[in-house]
Amino acid sequence: MGARSVKMHRSGPLTSLVIPAFNPGPVLDRTLGQVKEFLENAPGRWEVLFVCDGCTDGTPPRLAEWAQDIDGVRVLSYVANRGKGYAVRYGLQAARGEWRLFTDVDLAYRWDNILRLARVLRDGAEVAIASRTHPESELLLPARLQGYAFRRSLQSLALSTLVRCLLPLTQRDTQAGLKGLSARVAHRLLPQLSCDGFGFDCELLTACAQNGFVVTEVPVRVRYEDHASTTNLRAKARMLWDLWQIRRAWRRRPGISVSLNEQHCPADSSWLMEPLEAPGHVEPSRVAA
Repeated sequence: MGARSVKMHRSGPLTSLVIPAFNPGPVLDRTLGQVKEFLENAPGRWEVLFVCDGCTDGTPPRLAEWAQDIDGVRVLSYVANRGKGYAVRYGLQAARGEWRLFTDVDLAYRWDNILRLARVLRDGAEVAIASRTHPESELLLPARLQGYAFRRSLQSLALSTLVRCLLPLTQRDTQAGLKGLSARVAHRLLPQLSCDGFGFDCELLTACAQNGFVVTEVPVRVRYEDHASTTNLRAKARMLWDLWQIRRAWRRRPGISVSLNEQHCPADSSWLMEPLEAPGHVEPSRVAA
């Protein structure tokens, strides 16, 4: 692909970044350029793992060819499309870093956010997650996307309340696409996880709560540039199903109790026993036009 060779000769503990991908399309070109530049200039030792989740668009061989000239990049792939949760879990298990982060292939959370979250982990946090509802977070978007961002915010509000009703979580933003954990936590928790879909993040946070690992929420600056989203109707329905299955699975584990988190639920919680709905309230992020 004509890429200039990137060779790194840095010392110190290794940090891993896992990027799951399923038929990423044109966004991959921009991502590869940004990853290459990051590895050339990032402080400390890094590795980037691309996990091809059953890609059928030629992404695996393309990544493999590109990675030949870049130190610190590994490409993992398998035939069947198993879901984002499976891909992230696969990458975290294969990672070699003392700290292990994961984010989406479009790199919506820019490198300053990734470095900030990695710094929190290096400073001693066992688990750190990006939080768009943190008081210091910013959402940057052009005026033409304000309506889209508002609709996304309402969806997040509803999902957040539902998550905190069903699972023993206090975080208001469970679905931000940037999270990280120490190798120690990864070795402890990953064998306990089984969700292959978008509910993986909630299952990971549930495992943290039940195993006594403190989750540190980190402010981020997120920039919306288009309407691209994986949260279509089918994905929303699968997410709700994942949440219910996570609740059921963790309730069945010996010595573990996952009860309704009533302080975050509406006064009448009988709706939780019916087909899942999604009302809610969450503190919004700061928006800068």
